[in-house]
Amino acid sequence: MSSLMKGTAILTVGLFLSKVLGLIYVFPFYAIVGEENMVLYQYAYIPYSIMLSIAISGIPLAVSKFVAKYNAMGDYETGRRLLRSSTKLMLLSGLISFLFLYAMSTPIAHLVISDKKQVFTVEEVADVIKWVSFALIVVPFMSLLRGFFQGYGHYLPTSVSQLIEQIARIIILLGGSFIVVFLLDGDVTTAINFAVFAAFIGAFGGLFVLSYYWKKLKPEFDLKLQQGITPAEKVPLSDLYQEILKYSVPIVFVGLSNPLFQAVDMITFNRTMISIGLAEVTDTYFSMLNFLTHKIVIIPVMLATGFSAALIPTITEYYTLGKYNALRHAMDKTYQVLLFVTVPAVVGIMILSPYIYHVLYEESKMGSAVLAHYAPVAILFALFAVTASLLQGIDYQKWIVFSLLSGVLTKLVLNIPLIKWLQVDGAILATAIGYGVTISINIYVIHKALDYQSIMVRRRVLLIFILTGLMAASVVLAIALLNTFLSPHTKLMAAVYCIVGVSVGAGVYGLISFRIGLAQKLLGARATKIAQKLGFK
Repeated sequence: MSSLMKGTAILTVGLFLSKVLGLIYVFPFYAIVGEENMVLYQYAYIPYSIMLSIAISGIPLAVSKFVAKYNAMGDYETGRRLLRSSTKLMLLSGLISFLFLYAMSTPIAHLVISDKKQVFTVEEVADVIKWVSFALIVVPFMSLLRGFFQGYGHYLPTSVSQLIEQIARIIILLGGSFIVVFLLDGDVTTAINFAVFAAFIGAFGGLFVLSYYWKKLKPEFDLKLQQGITPAEKVPLSDLYQEILKYSVPIVFVGLSNPLFQAVDMITFNRTMISIGLAEVTDTYFSMLNFLTHKIVIIPVMLATGFSAALIPTITEYYTLGKYNALRHAMDKTYQVLLFVTVPAVVGIMILSPYIYHVLYEESKMGSAVLAHYAPVAILFALFAVTASLLQGIDYQKWIVFSLLSGVLTKLVLNIPLIKWLQVDGAILATAIGYGVTISINIYVIHKALDYQSIMVRRRVLLIFILTGLMAASVVLAIALLNTFLSPHTKLMAAVYCIVGVSVGAGVYGLISFRIGLAQKLLGARATKIAQKLGFK
C-alpha cells in the first residue's frame, strides 16, 4: 500500500510541476511576441490538443492497468506482447494524426480567418498548425511506454519524462522565439512557428528519458519474463484492445472537454464578431478569452482538483466493496473541499483582475474585464473534473460521453446568438451554460445511482459563500485604502496591490475557517496541526 501511495505521489507531483511550468512560460512568451501575436499560438494549439487527446488519452492508464493485471498472475509474456503490438499501433496512430492535422491545416485556417482586417492571414494560421502537428508523431508512442512502466509499478519514468519534456519545450520555445525576435530581428510569425515546433523537440526530450529508464529497467523486465508462467492459452490481442478501448474512451472525452469547448469558439467567435463589425479586434479578444485569461482561471481548478483527486480512489474502493454510507461521506467531502478551495480563489481573481492582468501581461481594461467575467467558470471546470472522476469511480463512465457531448452541443447552439448580443461575454456565458448542462447530467446520474442527497453539503456550501463574502469585503476595503496613497499604473505597484489583496483575503478566509473549525473538518490532520499552532482548538 505504501508503494502505491508513493507511486501516486510521484505521478501527482510530476504532473503538477509540469502543469505549473505550462502556466509560467506564457508570461515571458507574451513579453517576447506581444499581445496581438499570442492568438496565432492558440490557433495552433486548439486543434493540436484535440488530436493529441484522441491519439493518446487513456492509453497510459489502460496499458498500465492490463500490464499490471497480467503481471499479478505471473503472466509477463502477455504484457510484453501488448507492448510490442501497441508500439506499432501507437506509431501508426501518431503518423495518421500528424498527416491528418497537417492536411487539414488550411481548411481549419479558413474556419478561423474570414476577413482581411484580421491580424493574420489564412496562410500564416495554416503554417503554424503544420509546425505543431509534427509533435503528434512522437507523443502517442511515448504515452505507451509510460503506461508500460506504470504497469510494473515504476512511476518515476513517467514523472521525470513529463517534467523533462516540458522543460525542454519551454527552453526551446522561449530561447528560440527570443533569438528570432530580438537577436535576428526576424518576423514574429517565424518565432511562433518555432515556438509551436518546440512541442516536437520537447517530446524527444521526454523520449530520451524513457529510453534511459528502459535500458536501466530492462534486465528486471527480462528476469521476470523468464521467471513468469507460460499461459496455457494466449489472450487474443483483439480482446485486449477491445477492453482498452472500452476503458480509455471515456478518459479521452474527459481530456477533450476543454479543447472541444475552445474549438467551438475557434470556429464561431471570429466570424460572429466580424458579422457585427468587430473584425479589427476579434483576434485579440479571442486570445484574451481562450489563452491569456484561461491560463489564470485554470489555477484554482488545479488546486481544487488536486485536493479532491486524493479522495477518488477511496470512492472507487467503497463502491466496489458496497460501503455506500462511507461512499456518500467521501462524496460529501469531495464536493466541500472542491468549493472550499475554488470559490474564494475565483472571487479573489475577480476583485484583483485589473492588477493580476497588468502584472502578468499589461494594463488593459478589456483584458481585466474578460478575466473577471471568465473567473467564475473555473468552478464549473473543477466540478466537471470531479463529477467525471466520480462517474468513473462508480463505473458509470459511459455517461461522461453523453453529458460532455450534450454540453458541447449546447455551447455550439448558443455561442453565435450570445456573441452577437454580448461579444466576449457571450462566449463566456455559452461556455458556462454548456458546462452547466454537462455537470447537471453528471450530478443527476451520480445522485440517482447512489440515492445521494446531502443537506450537510448545502449548509456547508452556504457557509463557504458567507466566508467568501467576508473575505471579498476585506479585500475591497484593503484595495480602497491602498488607493488613497498609491496608484496601480506600473507593474510594480500592480504587484503590490496583488500581494496585499491576496494576503488580506487569504488571511481573513483562513483565520475564520480555522476559528469555526471548517478547515480542520475538510482538510484533515495537517489543517488541525496548523490550527493548534495558531491557538485554535
